[in-house]
Formats: sequence, C-alpha cells, structure tokens
Amino acid sequence: MSESFLPHMNGVTGSVLQVVDQFAARGDDLAIIAPRQPGAERFLRTSCGRKIRVRRITSVPMLGYGDVRIATTSAASLRRRIADFQPDVVHLASPTILGGRAMIAAQQLGLPTVAVYQTDIPGYTARYGLPFLEAASWQLLRDVHNRATLTLAPSTFTRDQLREHGIERIRLWRRGVDTARFSPSLRSEALRAELAEPGERIVLYVGRLAPEKQVEDLRILHDLPGVRVVVVGEGPEEETLRRAMPRARFRGFRGGADLAAHLASADLFVHPGELETFCQTIQEAMASGLPAIAPRRGGPVDLIAPSRTGWLYTPGMLDELREHAVDLLFDDAKREAFGAAALASVHARTWPVLAEQLRGYYAEAIGARELSRRAP
Repeated sequence: MSESFLPHMNGVTGSVLQVVDQFAARGDDLAIIAPRQPGAERFLRTSCGRKIRVRRITSVPMLGYGDVRIATTSAASLRRRIADFQPDVVHLASPTILGGRAMIAAQQLGLPTVAVYQTDIPGYTARYGLPFLEAASWQLLRDVHNRATLTLAPSTFTRDQLREHGIERIRLWRRGVDTARFSPSLRSEALRAELAEPGERIVLYVGRLAPEKQVEDLRILHDLPGVRVVVVGEGPEEETLRRAMPRARFRGFRGGADLAAHLASADLFVHPGELETFCQTIQEAMASGLPAIAPRRGGPVDLIAPSRTGWLYTPGMLDELREHAVDLLFDDAKREAFGAAALASVHARTWPVLAEQLRGYYAEAIGARELSRRAP
C-alpha cells in the first residue's frame, strides 16, 4: 500500500519500486494499492520481467500540489481489495490518509501491518507556513503508526523523534542504494563541458524543487568564483529558483543512466533540506564517488561522517555551508579522499541486503500477530 506511486516519482515511490523488484525476484506474490491519477499504468513490470498488478483507487489532486494525490476510498472498500489478495502482511509506505484507512481495514481482517515512516509531515506544515497544524499532524501520525504491528524508521534521528512523540514499536530500516547503477566510472568529460566552463567545479543538487527542500540556500554558493551550481529536478519552485540563481544550470528531471552520469560528473553534492527523514540522493551521490554536505538534522546525520565522507552544518548557518564547500571544492586531494571514503561507506548498503532485513521485519510482525491471537 503506497500513499503515492507512479507516474509521480519521489522517495516513497522509489523505495516501493526497489522493494517490489527485490521480492518479485524471489518469487513472492505481490499486489500494490495506490491512488489513481492521470497517466497511471495498471501493471508494473519489474526488472526480473514479472508483471505486478497495481490496484488503483479513487483520488483527487492536493490543492496547490497537483501531482500529490489524496485517496478518497473508504476503509470498507480497501478491506475488500485486501481480502481479495489474502496477503500475509500489509506494507504501508508513508501512511497518512490512505494508509490510515488501510490500517483499519487490515486490523479488521486480522492482518499484521508494517508502517514505513518516510515523510516529515509535521515539519512540512511549518515550512509551508502552517505551524498551527504541527500538533495535529503528530496526532494523526500517532493514530496511524500506533495501530501498526511495527513502524520502521529510516534513521536514528527519525527513530528518536518518533519516540519523543509517543510512537511505539519502532525498528530501524534504512534504504539501499544501487551500486551497479551509480558509479564513479560514469563520469563524463563531455557532460561536464555541457554543464560548466573549463576549470569550474560543479556543485550538484538532485531532488524536488519545492519549499521544504530549501534549494534557495544554494545561493550562498552560486556566486563563488570558479563554481557552477547544477540543479537536477523539477517542482513548483523552479521559476523562482531560476530568477534567484541565474548562473545555475537547471537540468529538469533526470532518471536512470542519465541521472547516474550527472552525479558521477559533479565534484560535490549538496542537499540543503532540513526535513529529510533519510535522503536517498546522498547515498546515490556517495555511490558515485562524491563527498556530500547537508544540514545536521534528520537522515543525513547517519549518512555523512564529518571530516571523512563530507560535512554537516548547523541548520540555518549558511556561512558554515559555504566554508565546508570551499574547503572541498578547492582542495583536490581532500575532495578525492572524501569521495573515495564516501564510496566505500555505501558498499554494504545494497537493496538485496535491505530487502532481507525487511523480510525479517515482516516475519516479526506476522509472529507478533500470531501471539496476540493466542493470548487469552
């Protein structure tokens, strides 16, 4: 069960696709329930060639953010769809509205549930100018996640944050990275020549161009002599960012080998968002041999080892960001050493390893549900 899915591509969709690929390759029976939206396919073809049915449910676009869909299907309708498939466990990806109803449906059917926390909704409400909704958002998340058999947090920061807000039965489940797709070997001098002037160092950002990502903070690097900021992604903030950083190269959405080439051809990766529960693009940058810089908050705290694979800076202290960037951009030996350490740090974080860990959590949830059934 995914709160968002193709054709809308984001961190939730990406991790669901990877999990489906891994389990399909093992021959497991899978079904996906996701919001219906324009351009959505009825089937997903996995990398091993299997076709997985995507059961689309009624949804409407979120006001002001049309590619985000809000499901309108009832818990009763979801219960029928889940019962038709007869699953052993229900996986809920970033559950809120749809996930909350699916949680109720699964409980009514006596099925174990594993809820994967991926989106800092309370933080988003403040970033979007609605801080009065923060407490209500935490209440919603408590109501949803405390119904789950297990909740999986993507980072130690997020795990501790969830505990502080009263969420129970939390386990740590990070994300994998495709080290075959993302590699320093894909570095392209032709692409570098397209992105920057000769001799310029390239600072790369990859992600949504939306307020919560704080891409505008890259302005602190935009006018550094000998530096070119390159932005990969799309979103509602694009025109504003283009005006704020006229020298930056905006490349739009990139995926697959094209994205991997952009990462491998840069010199430094920077993600300024302070609301990342994990930040998959940092792992992909590291697998491409890049050191990374991010705020000292959320998922990046687990991913970046300061003074070894990159730097963490105090949220809001953009002078620190600039100092760390200059430190790496204009010291080739240090940057190369950090990049090599970054690459080594992600070698064990492959999706097959993470899928096996997830399988273990499924087994734990199934076992916990069996024990509760036997309890007097």
